[in-house]
Amino acid sequence: MRAYNFCAGPAALPTAVLEKAQQELLDWHGKGLSIMEMSHRSKDYVAVAEKAEADFRTLLNIPGNYKVLFLQGGASLQFSAIPLNLLGKNQQADYIHTGIWSEKALKEAKRYGDIHVIEAGTELDGKKAIRAQNEWNLSDHAAYVHYAENETIGGIQFPFIPDVKAPLVADLSSSILSAPIDVSKFGLIYAGAQKNIGPAGLTLVIVRDDLLDQTKPEIPSILKYADQAKNGSMVNTPATYAWYLAGLVFEWLLAQGGVDAIHQINQQKAKLLYDYIDESGFYQNPIAKDYRSLMNVPFTLADASLEKTFLAEAEKHHLLNLAGHRSVGGMRASIYNAVPLEGVKALVEFMQDFARQNG
Repeated sequence: MRAYNFCAGPAALPTAVLEKAQQELLDWHGKGLSIMEMSHRSKDYVAVAEKAEADFRTLLNIPGNYKVLFLQGGASLQFSAIPLNLLGKNQQADYIHTGIWSEKALKEAKRYGDIHVIEAGTELDGKKAIRAQNEWNLSDHAAYVHYAENETIGGIQFPFIPDVKAPLVADLSSSILSAPIDVSKFGLIYAGAQKNIGPAGLTLVIVRDDLLDQTKPEIPSILKYADQAKNGSMVNTPATYAWYLAGLVFEWLLAQGGVDAIHQINQQKAKLLYDYIDESGFYQNPIAKDYRSLMNVPFTLADASLEKTFLAEAEKHHLLNLAGHRSVGGMRASIYNAVPLEGVKALVEFMQDFARQNG
């Protein structure tokens, strides 16, 4: 049997997607070869790539004045690509700091421009939260404002879209496709694929057309959004198999009813897990309720010395990858789109039994 995988990334993929990929692995559509052996410039592969983009646009209702790019290097490469693409005419940008991933992004951006850091983290009743926007000291003339919409490691998420004058740039790696979002409110959205899109090795960028001419002169051509847009994300050989698998995930999501439908299921999963943690007395979540992540649920045990036992017992129950990030410890359940409601129910049942035996 397949286990329930709560890994933060590379994360669970829908079983139906894996089964289809397995069926097509050796002979894609009767062509006598695997799609991973196919030229990225062949008519067949270009059709696969174009359909994946079209389905992604449908899922997020992406307006026509935005380019969608299928790139490599992970979201971490975008920490450099974004300032190199957007700070050519104005060297200043605002970075909202709420956790480890926004910190990594701003540290990299400081190599390329004048980065103004806004410390937006705060506490409410001893739990982590995000300051209201009217407490931020935004710059008057920033080229863009960057934020990590969902901090995967910390499990903290913005309950609002910042209302800023400058183009808004968002890292949506952990939350993309988990809930509806108004793309028109953003100048640029980027997301590593290995959480809600597909396997590791692919990164999606959604960038508004008017931002394509803001590049710094020293930018490598492979990182230049305008060049990638002109070349269909094929300035070099793309991550063809990851792109194909992402397309299968998009088809699967559409078959589930799209982002609105999967969002309802995600809300059920999150409520079930958070409600149990709050009422248990044995587990604790460190985030104030209004700022809790829909996708990443960190928690601690009443007795930290039981963590190794908890993880070992969970694995015996086919509940995998529940250890928290190495930088913070504790536990973390990432409940992305491909983790079914039944998986979260099984996790809660296990947590209840573990608490009864060890509380």
